[in-house]
Amino acid sequence: MQTISSNKFRTGMDFFHRAKAVRLRSHHDKYLLAEDDEESVTQDRNGSSKSARWVVEYVPEYDNIIRLKSCYGKYLTASNHLFLLGMTGHKVLQTRPQRLDSSVEWEPVKDGGRVKLKTRYGNFLRANGGLPPWRNSVTHDIPHRTATQDWILWDVDVVEIYVNSPANSSKPSAPPLPVSNTVPVLAGAPLPPPPSMSASFSREQSNDSNGSSPKMEGRIIYYHIAEDNGEVLDENVQGYSLIFKGNGVEELTRKFEEETGLEGIIVCNRSPLNGKLYPLRLQLPPNTVTMRVVLVLPMSNVGRDFEAQGLL
Repeated sequence: MQTISSNKFRTGMDFFHRAKAVRLRSHHDKYLLAEDDEESVTQDRNGSSKSARWVVEYVPEYDNIIRLKSCYGKYLTASNHLFLLGMTGHKVLQTRPQRLDSSVEWEPVKDGGRVKLKTRYGNFLRANGGLPPWRNSVTHDIPHRTATQDWILWDVDVVEIYVNSPANSSKPSAPPLPVSNTVPVLAGAPLPPPPSMSASFSREQSNDSNGSSPKMEGRIIYYHIAEDNGEVLDENVQGYSLIFKGNGVEELTRKFEEETGLEGIIVCNRSPLNGKLYPLRLQLPPNTVTMRVVLVLPMSNVGRDFEAQGLL
């Protein structure tokens, strides 16, 4: 069997040096979790859960590849299943394949003080933000937009270590560490409290040294994401919001893509006459009145209907 050699301290293996178990913390300050359905993988702020603990396995014939096993004895797996129809991300699952193959193998790639986990086919483990069902999901993908580049970066907390090197005995091992058997969970930095409002809303707010409320620039836009058939759950509820200063639909669409992490979305209004959705055109109303819109995914039934009718 061919052995692939590389500089493991250059590729990111130093983050897993002698690691027996780790926790992975995403850019959103949430931990990679194995759900108790023993199949799903998500993110959560509770890093003390057993579900946040991943056992590290080293692949004998490689010195730059690892496998990660959940508390249910299943492997972190880059599946071929699309996460959302029409989106580029694929599902990351827990599986127990009869034969261990490349779908359960990850290459740590160093990026400053954090690490990216790359599949054997060039995708990266990605922690998604935005709105449900995107929020807290984990996929593997190649991010193409600047706004989501950090979503593939992970902090590694080593929670248990090997006293002796777990690597192939023919490779030189590092000096023994002053521990008896294993090192228990390391105390990490306290997690920040969850934000009380959307990140974009916080960024838009101004700081006023005199304590007076500055005049808000732009308009508030409330939005929901439509189901496949165009229906919106709890449409009577205000939903999520952002502040937008422009008047162009294209600019607003980019703003929503950054906010939600979704790509190719269609910004729609609902007709006051028949209640049907229709795509917004070119310009928004030339004032700062509050708006309410619905976001439609391009590969949903509604999105395909828009395309068939020539509305896009």
